[in-house]
Amino acid sequence: MKTLTLDVEYTCDFDLFGLVSSSREHTLAWTLNRLLHLRLVKQQDLIYDLLTRGRLVISNYLHATEHYTLRLLRNRSVDPSPLKKPFLAPDIKEYDYLLQVSNGTGTLAPEALLSCLAALPEVQLVSQLDPNDLKFKENLLF
Repeated sequence: MKTLTLDVEYTCDFDLFGLVSSSREHTLAWTLNRLLHLRLVKQQDLIYDLLTRGRLVISNYLHATEHYTLRLLRNRSVDPSPLKKPFLAPDIKEYDYLLQVSNGTGTLAPEALLSCLAALPEVQLVSQLDPNDLKFKENLLF
């Protein structure tokens, strides 16, 4: 019997930043709110059920307007997980948080945002990432 495989290629049209921070997620969200004049609000956790292997529970903060969307995601599962790599994006596990920006302009333009984030004392390291180069980019599509 033949087996058919469906291969789907996604393209990501958002900017992605990886943040290394020892701060708690609510503290980092509050700091970003003050710095960028946002209102990041805690949303329901994202739950990825990986059938027999376990599940990931990812903390999720969102600020959305009619012009842009900004999402702060914790890269590591908040619940204990039996997975070897309990990360939203296992190929960039060195980052504690991911910041996803769609249609960012002004202070949310990639270059301006990168310099603002690098100046924060709560952030030890920030890098702009190309989401299309990630192996698990499907986990970042909402």
